[in-house]
Amino acid sequence: MDLAPVYDPLDHQTLVDPYPLYAELRANRPIFWHDTMRSWVLTRYRDCRDVLKNYQDYARDRRRVGEDVPEFRQSLQSLDPPHQAPLRSLLMSSFRNQEPVQIAQRVQGRLQSLFDRLAERDTFDLMTEVAAPIALSVTSELIGVAEPDGPTYAEISEGIAYRMDAGLAPERAAVGDSARHRLNQLVENWLGDEDRPGVLSDVRNRAQQAQVPEHYIRNTTGMMFNASYGTIYATAGNVVLTLLRRPDLLDAIRADPRLLPTAVDELIRYDGPAQGTSRVAVCRMVVDDTVIEPGDIVLTLLAAANRDPDQFTDPERIVLDRAPNQHLSFGWGPHACVGALFGRAAIRELIVGLLRAPRRLRLAGTPTRRPTATVRTIGILPVTFHPEFAAD
Repeated sequence: MDLAPVYDPLDHQTLVDPYPLYAELRANRPIFWHDTMRSWVLTRYRDCRDVLKNYQDYARDRRRVGEDVPEFRQSLQSLDPPHQAPLRSLLMSSFRNQEPVQIAQRVQGRLQSLFDRLAERDTFDLMTEVAAPIALSVTSELIGVAEPDGPTYAEISEGIAYRMDAGLAPERAAVGDSARHRLNQLVENWLGDEDRPGVLSDVRNRAQQAQVPEHYIRNTTGMMFNASYGTIYATAGNVVLTLLRRPDLLDAIRADPRLLPTAVDELIRYDGPAQGTSRVAVCRMVVDDTVIEPGDIVLTLLAAANRDPDQFTDPERIVLDRAPNQHLSFGWGPHACVGALFGRAAIRELIVGLLRAPRRLRLAGTPTRRPTATVRTIGILPVTFHPEFAAD
């Protein structure tokens, strides 16, 4: 009898807390075929990292196995080395040209204003009233575009997140495609605007010299904007919920601010937004005793890898000064997140904002998880600055 655990990413209990299941999978089914997703699933750290860094044998660019990738889907994400080199180099250089200190200062100013206003409310939803506006303002300033309407962009980002799970729920594709169309319209507007300080202006001014086709700039702009917004939004919710459930962690950082840099990475490792990312096998591969044929999809389950005891000592415990901490939350290898530095900075400033808040933030009800598998996100996070309205 097969007693191996069943992996349903959209199961309610898995959405609430997937980590016990991930532990079972690592122990009993570290590599397995998932019929619904039509892919191999890898759960161990070493296997996931090996796939992510081995772009020669595991492709992000589906054209390498004969698939058609329409022009509107061609971006930095769809390119592998050496073809991605000019665009990735251009983006990395542009991100380095930005001023993280200035952006951090503006985040603090925005947080202070939000918390001052919300401190007088009995309860409020941290996701819509703090995480979303902070993610939107940081991303707009970093990319260098006019900030879109908050609720409108929240709908777009949510639709794209649902589209990522179309392999599990095909009915989500239409909503996601509509959201992608709306994002493309925003990008066209941004490209038609006058230059603003930021990554987009820097990239556009140097794209011709770097010989990067225009449609890659257009598509990558949308990809970058949504990835930045979505990552900051989801990470903010996960990190704040962890700190609300473990107030001793925030007290430890308050007592020793030197913990802050390592604490940010540890909190992201412990409960990050990216659950997995996929590649396609270019040639016949063998992982342990499992044969992976050319054209097979391989899903690296990053969140499971981030709690692998073979890589992280006592991985179920939050160790604020954990070092080294080479988690996979921002990817690994040639497709690692180009804006990881700014993502970490945004979460760091959010924690600083909690430390400086007029009163301690507390849970004011039961958090609700958004039913998305690829991106682990809280939908509603009721909180309060008033002890009398706090949840037990």
